[in-house]
Amino acid sequence: MQKMLSYLRQCTDQYQMIGDGDRIAVGVSGGKDSLTLLLLMSALREFYPRRFTLEAITLDMGGHDDFSPIAQFCETIGVRYTIVPTQIRQIVFDVRKEKNPCALCAKLRRGALNDAGVSLGCSKVALGHHFDDAVETFLLSLFYEGRISCFEPVTHLERTGLTVIRPLLYMKESEIVRFASRQALPICKSTCPADKETRREEIKTLVRSLEKQYRGLREHIFGAMQRYPLEGWAPIDPRAEWLKAHPAQKQQRRQAEGASQSHDGGIDPVEAKAHAEPAAQAVEQPEDA
Repeated sequence: MQKMLSYLRQCTDQYQMIGDGDRIAVGVSGGKDSLTLLLLMSALREFYPRRFTLEAITLDMGGHDDFSPIAQFCETIGVRYTIVPTQIRQIVFDVRKEKNPCALCAKLRRGALNDAGVSLGCSKVALGHHFDDAVETFLLSLFYEGRISCFEPVTHLERTGLTVIRPLLYMKESEIVRFASRQALPICKSTCPADKETRREEIKTLVRSLEKQYRGLREHIFGAMQRYPLEGWAPIDPRAEWLKAHPAQKQQRRQAEGASQSHDGGIDPVEAKAHAEPAAQAVEQPEDA
């Protein structure tokens, strides 16, 4: 738990995802990613310096799924749970008969989840996209659209006034799988007719194959997204931001460091880090958003 919480906090801090008084809607599909996010966010609120509250929201896609285990889980961790009925499955598969259903499904799910968040008085919506999702989405955009893009860690939605955050971006899928198993999370098996038959699955298979020859491929792609950086992907150094807002303390720190070191022409290490390496919606959103 502590290791995963450290990933969560590092991500939320470096992208300034949480503010004082935020009411955050967590999109809970019932998969390992969203349930991991919900559990970690509920633990984070107990000690995070900025106070926030949570709402758990599940979209009933119209497939007669049983969400009672999730409802019991939410009661156990003290998070209010809301199920929103929709007809998304019927629209995508029966009415539109989409051959590549993921893009339309993701769009409809985003709209329904955001509307539910607004109705519950939420200021932010947290989604369970993780490290691997980001890499795969980047490659999907490159291969299928000819664009260098990816969803952003933090996205402000003008129409609704909501801010979408993705606090799991520093966690690999394999780590989430192990965590969900250890915590015995009440995972609901996907009933989507297109499950495991998507372009995203093709990209997963491709990356696994390439990593046999190019070790650390995912890490290199993710790091490039931050260093390039893609829009919204440059991480913020929280210490540097605090020192900018408190110039007197910054000057005191410089003087203290100058007194303890020889005059070697060095610069403030925090300032140097802040300037050294700065760290679009997905074409096909991960299922467990």
